Amino acid sequence: MNQSDEAADAPYSTRIPADISRPDRLLGPFTARQTAILAVAALVLYGGWWATRPFMAPLAYVVLVIPIVGAVAALALGRREGIGLDRFLLSALAHARTPKRRVHAPEGVPPLPAVTPGRWARATGPPPAAMRMPYDGITGEGVLDLGREGKAALATCSTVNFELRSTAEQQGLTAAFARWLNSLTGPTQLLVRCHRIDLAPLADTLQQEAAALPHPALEQAARAHADFLADLATGGNLLGRQIVLVAREEAAAPGMRRHAGEGRVRQRLAEAARALTGAEITVTPLDAEQSAELVSAACNPDTQLPPEEEPKGGLA
Repeated sequence: MNQSDEAADAPYSTRIPADISRPDRLLGPFTARQTAILAVAALVLYGGWWATRPFMAPLAYVVLVIPIVGAVAALALGRREGIGLDRFLLSALAHARTPKRRVHAPEGVPPLPAVTPGRWARATGPPPAAMRMPYDGITGEGVLDLGREGKAALATCSTVNFELRSTAEQQGLTAAFARWLNSLTGPTQLLVRCHRIDLAPLADTLQQEAAALPHPALEQAARAHADFLADLATGGNLLGRQIVLVAREEAAAPGMRRHAGEGRVRQRLAEAARALTGAEITVTPLDAEQSAELVSAACNPDTQLPPEEEPKGGLA
């Protein structure tokens, strides 16, 4: 083996900064959010000392506020699950105040009938709340209107068998994918979701159409394949894998057109389709009907999809 072959088989690595999404530092090691929390806490503590200094010794005041200083420092500088502790606590508070039982009731949840005994009403617990989807609608081009969060467009992506490629091919795929990542100009999400697949409709169709085949051997093969699919469907849970690309644009600033972000998110999907061609990934934008079906399936993940509606990705 010559040196060129050894260089071609050498492993390829790509450096990704660990702090790619770290917020900018405003004052020393502190971000703007941390600086604001610490500054407000310092002003409050200084005001408390100024108000209590006529009748409290400075040392006593320092001992009194040490737990408060520790709690504020932990709140401003601590992190949990990759986010700031202050944001984490606000999210936990919002989750605790959010109703856990929700139903689809656009007209509102009616109360229990007046004839319902009180003990039955107490046993059922708090009444369910009406479900409010986080979007205001879907346009004819398949763009989700997220209200104050802007616009979002959806597309499905095909998969690539990376492990069976040579080192040079893997380097080319990685470089093409990296070029797309470096070209992003807005929030982008890659969602990998699994769902159940129902093979019973396909097996029934094969059984019904097998008699119309022109040769007995073809009919026998079709019926054997239908039996195989029926046995496969009853043998266990079949999962399909789908990769969804979500491009989002922030809400339009005051004075700008409300629909300004729709064309931009569709353009970003088109740019992704062109850029990912080099990585042998096919990006297929979803229209209004397909986007609605995807959102509906995400709200009810246990729904089984027939094979003809199964997105690209195969079985998992």
